[in-house]
Amino acid sequence: MASSDSDENPDFLLSTLHDESDEGEKQEESQHTSVALKELDHHHCLHSINSTITIREHRSQGLSFQLWPAASSLVSLLDLNPSLLLSPLQLKQNPLKILELGSGTGLVGIAAAALLGAHVTLTDLPNVLPNLQFNAELNSSIISSRGGLISVQQLRWGDEQDATNVASTENFDLVVGSDVVYYEELIEPLLKTVEVFAKGETAFVMAHLRRWKKRDAAFFRKARKNFSVEVLHKDPPLPEWRSGVTVYRLIAKSRKRST
Repeated sequence: MASSDSDENPDFLLSTLHDESDEGEKQEESQHTSVALKELDHHHCLHSINSTITIREHRSQGLSFQLWPAASSLVSLLDLNPSLLLSPLQLKQNPLKILELGSGTGLVGIAAAALLGAHVTLTDLPNVLPNLQFNAELNSSIISSRGGLISVQQLRWGDEQDATNVASTENFDLVVGSDVVYYEELIEPLLKTVEVFAKGETAFVMAHLRRWKKRDAAFFRKARKNFSVEVLHKDPPLPEWRSGVTVYRLIAKSRKRST
């Protein structure tokens, strides 16, 4: 989860999810507003390959060091229904080359490397990279046994030099992101970065939990200027939320695939 050079306090975000009202839409305060600020290891079973990956959180260090619902949803789809997210050609691609934006803890990219034998580039802010690298190395055995490969690179949204550096290392087949729409001031930089990589046959697959009506509307309004936006999947509503995670595919309009 790439945000700004200094993450805000996680309690602030979680309380904001409930306190900010868009036309009266407030969520009830619950366990979501109570976060234990400590280091945690989470184990995620990948059923299709009968393996488990481990992800370390550092909740006290900010939003980018925590696991969020959209990441888990995207991993479940990659595990149990990858054909929903990937084209037949991508499923046969060996190796599939994936770029993850705002990787945070790296759950999605690490799972993709293990499940698909993909070559995955995890990206985020400079201060997030050490924990990303730690989690990649923590799961290196299962990733390598599946033919996958992980690299970790700095990619600040909207930064042209960072984008150029990442683009020079690989021609990506797919761009993914989860819970990347949350600060209004980051919408333009995020879309600017997506435009660099999601072009031609390369789509941006984004898992998103709707939190702020106006902010989400602003993102999709701006995204539709240059991308066609397709809903691939909707989860049922999460407990105490009015919605669940939705997975979208964004394809550049100017070079939209013919199907």
